[in-house]
Amino acid sequence: MDKFEELSLFREATKGAKILKQDVIIPKTYNKSRNAYNQFNRSKDNKENEELFFPFSDIYQPNLPTEGPMRFIQPNVDSFELKRLGRGDYTPELFLDVHGLTQLQAKREISALVTACLKESVQCACIMHGFGKNILKQNIPFWLAQHPSILAFHQATKAWGGESALLLLLNVELDLFRR
Repeated sequence: MDKFEELSLFREATKGAKILKQDVIIPKTYNKSRNAYNQFNRSKDNKENEELFFPFSDIYQPNLPTEGPMRFIQPNVDSFELKRLGRGDYTPELFLDVHGLTQLQAKREISALVTACLKESVQCACIMHGFGKNILKQNIPFWLAQHPSILAFHQATKAWGGESALLLLLNVELDLFRR
């Protein structure tokens, strides 16, 4: 069958079909006033607030695996906890999506997430960094390994984002906000 016959068969099969107008869906814009950092800033004094945010260093480079899933565990934590985190035994209660943020914005958001987890006694959280240019994907593990309240992190299971997300295990017993 040549192209002319195929075209005539197609026109015959679609005869009387109604042409639909293409709908344009405009995505919601990212509302900067609703992110965790700005909400936390509005609720407290700025001077107090800056002290609560952990200053992640871009110089510190922990020894992280180059093969297999991204993972890290503090030296004083049982390695079985890392295995449980990687298997998906922990369910994240808080989620942070840092797609499209700058490195500085991402640092602030991650710091606010950890602060919120400690304040709310959340043991497991998920950070979705996406793929993109891999800048955040490469830097976030270095930042997380510096924080004393993060016991471990592991590449998320497929249910929670797979290679584009990390699950965090936090030490809520170190909570500075409990009284």
